[in-house]
Amino acid sequence: MSVKNLETPYVIILVTTSSKMEAENIAQGLLEKRLIACANIIGPVSSHFHWHGNVEHAEEYLVLMKSRLNLFKDVSEHVKIVHSYEIPEILALPVIAGDQQYLGWLSVGLK
Repeated sequence: MSVKNLETPYVIILVTTSSKMEAENIAQGLLEKRLIACANIIGPVSSHFHWHGNVEHAEEYLVLMKSRLNLFKDVSEHVKIVHSYEIPEILALPVIAGDQQYLGWLSVGLK
């Protein structure tokens, strides 16, 4: 297996949503703009968090999106516009290594 090492330009972007439909709409919009190459929707997941001084619990959907770091700002702006949450989770995790063929495929799907 051929692996690209350390600090590829790729990221995994995590976004949680209140419904599967919202997750699908966010993913579809980003795919159409070619800001992400792929999205996986996982859920429902059980989320536990602090909000306005209280410990809250919610059923959410987690969207894992593959993109490049230089597109993160555009992804984040799109998500903020269409998301139902006051402060949506939008996090980018670096891809430090990956199969070269997969990363090659990933790059074809992006701007």
